[in-house]
Amino acid sequence: MASKGWFNLEAASGTIPETQFFEGDSAFKFLGLTRMQRLYGFGGCLAVGFILSILGSALLFLGEFTTFALLFGFGTVISLIGTGFLIGFFKQLKLMFKPVRIIATILFLASIVLIFVGAFVLKSGVRNFGLVIHYTASY
Repeated sequence: MASKGWFNLEAASGTIPETQFFEGDSAFKFLGLTRMQRLYGFGGCLAVGFILSILGSALLFLGEFTTFALLFGFGTVISLIGTGFLIGFFKQLKLMFKPVRIIATILFLASIVLIFVGAFVLKSGVRNFGLVIHYTASY
């Protein structure tokens, strides 16, 4: 018997066609990229974003708060840009701001902004280290 909780893969498998992410208008449609090229673009952005975020996180613990904010913030944004290769930016925004996801989206975007606020506006140093960690943990 299938579970009726929020993690029900059997029920979700029939609701989204597998080709939905590749057959729609991509943000990079004007480039004429093939499906494989779009997957490479997505994978590349995801890898670069992940590497920047990891490097930024390492610099956070070394006390480089400004560099952390730049690397971690840009890493997150580059990872989000990668989805443009698959479904397009406008479609992604439309899905992100669906009523069921709006709170999570707002918290996610606010977390990115607060990382920059903590590092640049508050000039977060050792005394505000917990503040920066808190914003990062919400990501």
